[in-house]
Amino acid sequence: MSRAARPPAIRVRTPRELRRQRRGRAHSCWDHLIAAPLWPLHGANLGTLLRTCDAVGACLAVPRFPWVPAALERGNTLRRPSCVHWVNDPVGWLERARDDPGTRVVGVELADEAVRLADLPAARTRTVAVLGHEQHGIPAEALDLLDAAVEIPMVGDGSSLNVAVAGSLVLYKLAGLL
Repeated sequence: MSRAARPPAIRVRTPRELRRQRRGRAHSCWDHLIAAPLWPLHGANLGTLLRTCDAVGACLAVPRFPWVPAALERGNTLRRPSCVHWVNDPVGWLERARDDPGTRVVGVELADEAVRLADLPAARTRTVAVLGHEQHGIPAEALDLLDAAVEIPMVGDGSSLNVAVAGSLVLYKLAGLL
């Protein structure tokens, strides 16, 4: 058989096939996963993170900064409502989340006690993934509210990734999809 006559080795699934394979139940944010970039720096990252939240079945908790709604609107390429929770007081919101029985609060932070991303177990209970400011990290008053910290190892010169990339990696791991 000539090379040109061979069928393709990889068959790409159609969007319809993909939709049929995904979960059949309705999304319920309070029993799963919430991404919480509570101190965002760049709006483009929030839109990207919103798309990741949809991909893994998570919700997004964001502060009520004046520019955040427009950033989410620009970034919502799905053009349908997504699960977004508006937070007026990030530290107070984290305190209430942590006090909710069965909720685990995991921060993405470079800390001595941090577990490496590869060793992070999938979320088995309601989990809030806290993402800090891209330049300053998670504020000191919020660090005490974390049940655990996760670190994303890096080989290059940088010390951190942007919120969208870091959040996406952690959400996929917590969702059990990596």
